[in-house]
Amino acid sequence: MHEPEVKEERPKVPFSSLPLLPSVAEAIASMGFEFMTPIQDQAIPLILQGRDLVGCAQTGTGKTAAFVIPMLEKVAESSAKGVKVLVICPTRELAVQIDQQVMALSYFTDASSIAIYGGKDAMSWEQEKTAFTSGVDIIVATPGRLLSHTNFEYGDLSQVELLILDEADRMLDMGFHDDIMRIVKKLPQKRQTLLFSATMPPAIRKMANVLLHDPAEVTIAISRPADAIDQKAYMAHDGQKIRLLEHLLKDRKVDSGIVFVGTKSGVREVARSLKKLGLSAEPISSDLEQAQREVVLNDFRNRRVKVLVATDVMSRGIDIEDIELVVNFDVPRDAEDYVHRIGRTARAGAKGSAITFINEDDCYGFSKIERLIGREIVKDPLPEWLGQAPVYDPNTRRRSGRPGQNAPGRGGRNSGRPQHGRPQQPQGDRPPRPQGEGGNSSGNDSDRRRFKKRRPGGRGPRPGIDPQASQNG
Repeated sequence: MHEPEVKEERPKVPFSSLPLLPSVAEAIASMGFEFMTPIQDQAIPLILQGRDLVGCAQTGTGKTAAFVIPMLEKVAESSAKGVKVLVICPTRELAVQIDQQVMALSYFTDASSIAIYGGKDAMSWEQEKTAFTSGVDIIVATPGRLLSHTNFEYGDLSQVELLILDEADRMLDMGFHDDIMRIVKKLPQKRQTLLFSATMPPAIRKMANVLLHDPAEVTIAISRPADAIDQKAYMAHDGQKIRLLEHLLKDRKVDSGIVFVGTKSGVREVARSLKKLGLSAEPISSDLEQAQREVVLNDFRNRRVKVLVATDVMSRGIDIEDIELVVNFDVPRDAEDYVHRIGRTARAGAKGSAITFINEDDCYGFSKIERLIGREIVKDPLPEWLGQAPVYDPNTRRRSGRPGQNAPGRGGRNSGRPQHGRPQQPQGDRPPRPQGEGGNSSGNDSDRRRFKKRRPGGRGPRPGIDPQASQNG
């Protein structure tokens, strides 16, 4: 695999310098995009040349637009019938966000798209089937749901000219390697393939070597939080955490914050505790049906819910502007997850804060985070009324258990600690049955959005996407 095509700093390059179709250029200009982000500047010309590409970039760098813009050029130039572009991503929320950006940037073109993901009702399955049979140009899908459609004759992917794997490292973490390889076997061998990942572990390198041909490589700002994030930490026993969280949320008068907890059971317990304290909080994890998750996210986006309590499965699936505060109730198991968690704040040039609670077992894990990001994070003293805090010792390794096992008790450092069995597989994307899929239909428009060709004239309202959010998503 090649070394990164560009390593040095570059001056800002305008989108107007790209050889784009007038319809695509018009959409970019109408959304307020003027200059390309580094990943866009480096990746788009290579993709337009037809090169396979490995892009190492975390969320917030503009990678989505980096592949959506040349994708639309590919669709416009193609004479193939059927699905021309396939985007595979790990979660339902990310599939919806990518599809929304496709809709926004394709507004002045003939390109059609649909997001295909699990957890919806039988009517949604029929809408997705209709998209296949009607000749949709672009499919954005989670692996399991897509495989379910390809088991039927109509689920034809033999005309795909461009395959995009987004957040490939997350897909491997969630156990989708075999599903991805099954999907790839249904695609033409002659195609262009793009792989985007926030990290480049050996498993991703191996996948890239199998799926891509002579790829270019672009690496942008690996594992470094935005400078605009004010990072700090508190040493706290488990029994002190919920009271500390209450104090921080009320003292800062937080209107929009996310609390990340290590397990789904912990998410429920923390959200329940915050509600009992009179705070506006809701849990969100893969335990919820898709319609429920959409309701919670919409309420959070519209400030009807001020605090979202979430698992790591959601750390890359929440793309909402103006999040003031991210709290790591538990130190994440992987240092990379810390970067993704706190990356939910200080987006699109805004400022934000990230606070981590460290118990006596998590000191070594937190020191790994500090080594990864290349800086020591200030540990503020606990309020005196909370009592004595543990001592930070980076040489102390976790004695037992997993991050997030510590319940938000009040009666001592190990109070309320639940007993867990084996870790549960995230349930964000499992193949549904064609009928009676068990999805919870709430009548939400986004859950029942019908596929249709989007052509100039006769359209409904343009998707409401914030320009900066789209460019940096």
